[in-house]
Amino acid sequence: AGHPCACLGFPATWPPPQLKHGVFMSGWDSPVALSRDASFVWPRKYFESLCKAFDVLQFDDIDEFHADRAGWVEALPAKLCARVQRFTDMAAHLLAEREWHTMALYYGESDTAAHYLWSVHDSSSPRAPSEVSDAQRLGLTRLYQALDRALAQLMQQVGQDCELTLLSDHGSGGSSDKVLYLNRVLAEAGLLRFRQSGRAQAVSYAGKVAKQAGLRVLPRRAQQALFRSRHLNAPGRVEAQLRFGAIDMHKTDAFSDELNYFPSIHLNLAGREPQGRVHLQDRERVIRDVEAALMALRDPWTGQSVVRQVWRREELFEGPVYERAPDLLLDMALDRSSHSQGYSYNLMPSVQAPVATSWRRLAVEEYLGCKGRSLPGSHRAQGFALLWGPQVQAAGQLEAHILDLPATLLARMQLEVPMHFDGRVLFEALQ
Repeated sequence: AGHPCACLGFPATWPPPQLKHGVFMSGWDSPVALSRDASFVWPRKYFESLCKAFDVLQFDDIDEFHADRAGWVEALPAKLCARVQRFTDMAAHLLAEREWHTMALYYGESDTAAHYLWSVHDSSSPRAPSEVSDAQRLGLTRLYQALDRALAQLMQQVGQDCELTLLSDHGSGGSSDKVLYLNRVLAEAGLLRFRQSGRAQAVSYAGKVAKQAGLRVLPRRAQQALFRSRHLNAPGRVEAQLRFGAIDMHKTDAFSDELNYFPSIHLNLAGREPQGRVHLQDRERVIRDVEAALMALRDPWTGQSVVRQVWRREELFEGPVYERAPDLLLDMALDRSSHSQGYSYNLMPSVQAPVATSWRRLAVEEYLGCKGRSLPGSHRAQGFALLWGPQVQAAGQLEAHILDLPATLLARMQLEVPMHFDGRVLFEALQ
């Protein structure tokens, strides 16, 4: 609409859009990098001014691969709070520079804190340590207090007549101490075949060594050069070998990434996958077989159903690249054996399972977790939003979809909502 805008820190936005009237800084995720460089910021002149004011904009100041080390959990809240303040000061720096029509900020620290601090915050967690210090127990609270202070600082700077939208695209909750290996479930149903155990272990060991070498041995500059090489694609190759190298794709109909926060199933389709064997006319039959295996899955300790629903991607997605989504997505139930609020099951790579079984319990030394393994906190589908400003009613609650928030924001700014928007304007929330 021609208004000056600033957008800072959002993932999945690299390279940054070249705004005619604003500044845009991409998030931490793409390309894999250890710190932001000029390619993350538009216009590039802003990168120089931000570095001059705030030094190097790092992503690797918190080593999540050693989260199970002594003292790491106690030190995490202070580091996250410092990140929040630094990012807030960066936003304040831009606010002081000129008057912006719209500013959008992404704080990822609440997500990190919930993943790592949930079990020490929640005494009912099945992964709660036997002894929890005050510093551990209050860590998650401290982080939210830091976010509250950040909001207060920015609101004081912009004034009381602004329109505020506060949004978390998902919620958080605790993880159980139960591990589920989805690819072993598929194998037991005859839909997946693992290689002979000796070769599978060799593949897993080689991939693990390569990954650890890349993350823990190589100097930072070498890591970044390796990660960002389009020709080598080394991280992708290593991760693919770790997750899929032990699977005999010539004898497999369906397989899973076994991602804890995004449980899904891929069909081994002929013509799409490198060693695909499921032909298009057999796709429906294989889907039904997968659905039957997953809906029959039970928690061996409680007998409860584990999968609430299996969604086909065409039921959830549309658009020019929806075929890049997994064929099936899973709505997982919560484990309610230990507490009424429920804890999520932990999905982990089958190739790293200590024994050839679909289920196991975490050992006590695994409770705190670390990057690449099960974490004590996990995502929940229900998010949170807060609307505040001159256009918003004084008080009230309503159910909304995340797609409703952009449409409503445009309406609050007296801008026309494009016809192609899927979300609706929440008129019931407005004056």
